[in-house]
Amino acid sequence: MSEIQLNNLAPAEGSKHARRRVGRGIGSGLGKTAGRGHKGQKSRTGGFHKVGFEGGQMPLQRRLPKRGFKSLNRHLYAEVRLSELQGLPVDEVDVQVLKQAGVVGQAVRFAKVVKSGELTRKLVLKGITATAGARAAIEAAGGSLA
Repeated sequence: MSEIQLNNLAPAEGSKHARRRVGRGIGSGLGKTAGRGHKGQKSRTGGFHKVGFEGGQMPLQRRLPKRGFKSLNRHLYAEVRLSELQGLPVDEVDVQVLKQAGVVGQAVRFAKVVKSGELTRKLVLKGITATAGARAAIEAAGGSLA
């Protein structure tokens, strides 16, 4: 075989197919109705409908009740109990410390302390908010919120 040149390049045998030309006579195998069958909306030009249309019957997405809602921000906020703070080995607590201790998830950006459990240690909370009861408990133990 001679070397490959631009004038003798050809695609591999069987890799190219002629496109299907519908509605071009009986000899093509796709003449007359052009593969669309007989009559009906789907056989007509432009005869189609939107996704989910059920021929005038009430569509499924409108028959079912509307329920539930999930906020996109639900992973950004976390509640922390006083009892969880009690078990931490450090005295200065921020969101990063809570993540490292596994108290809150890695996606959490904001934490809020709620009054649940006991706190007997002095803690300094940085960048963390607290409910009124939790704030009173933290300050009663000698801690503060910065």
